[in-house]
Amino acid sequence: MEARHFDIPRYLAVLPLFQEMTPPELQRLAEGCRLRRFARGEDVFRLGEPCDELHVTVMGQVKLFALSPAGQEKVIELIGPGNSFAEALMFTGKPYIINAQALNDTLLLSVGKAAVLREIENDPRFALRMLAGISRRLHGLVHDVQAYALHSGMQRVIGYLLRDLPDHADDAAGMTLADAGGTPMPLPPREHRVSLPVSKATIASRLSLTPEYFSRVLHELAAQGLITIDKRDILIPDPARLAGHPLQ
Repeated sequence: MEARHFDIPRYLAVLPLFQEMTPPELQRLAEGCRLRRFARGEDVFRLGEPCDELHVTVMGQVKLFALSPAGQEKVIELIGPGNSFAEALMFTGKPYIINAQALNDTLLLSVGKAAVLREIENDPRFALRMLAGISRRLHGLVHDVQAYALHSGMQRVIGYLLRDLPDHADDAAGMTLADAGGTPMPLPPREHRVSLPVSKATIASRLSLTPEYFSRVLHELAAQGLITIDKRDILIPDPARLAGHPLQ
C-alpha cells in the first residue's frame, strides 16, 4: 500500500471512534493526521517523549512495553490493525510513560491532539465516543491484571489460545476456570487454528510468563493431543476439550 495513495478520511470513517462523523468532519480531522511507515524493530516512541497525538495501527503490529531498571522488558499490549492507542495519555499533557516499537513492517496513522480537540468542541458526542474507547481499553487492562493475579500460567496460555473464538473472546481465560464451584464454559467442538502473530518470547512477556514456561506449557498440551504445533501455527482439534483441561 502506497502511503501517498492512502485515503485517510475514508479509513477514519470505518474506525469505531470516527464512524459517526460526517464527511466534512472527517476531512478536517484528516488534515491533522500523518501517515508513517516503520520497519521491524523501529521505535514508534520512547518513554519520556512528548505525547501530542493518538495512533492507529493500519497494517502490521505495534508492541507497547516497559523496561525495568535492569533492562528487562515487559510487554503491556500488542496493537494490531484497526486498533488505536495513546488516546488517554494524549489528553494529560504528559510525556509517554511506556515505549512503542514496530514488531514487523508497520503502517501507522497518527491523529494530532489539536485536530481531536477541535472536533470535540464542534460535537460533544465525539468526546463520548472517545471515552467509550478509552473505557474499553481500561476494562481490558483490568481484566489482564485480574488474570495475572488469579489465573495460573496454564490458564493464561489456554485463554490466549482461545481468545479469538466467537462469543467468547472477551473472557477466554475465564473459560478455563475449573476450581471449586467453577465449570468451564461450553465451546463448540470445532477445529480452531491460531497463528502466533509475534515471537513466543513476546507473547510470554504479554502473559507475564517466562519464554521457557510458555514453551513448556505448549509442549505439554501437544503431548496430550490438545494442540498441534507447526512453527507459529497452532491447531486446536477440539476447543471444548482444551477449555476443559484439568488445571493445576
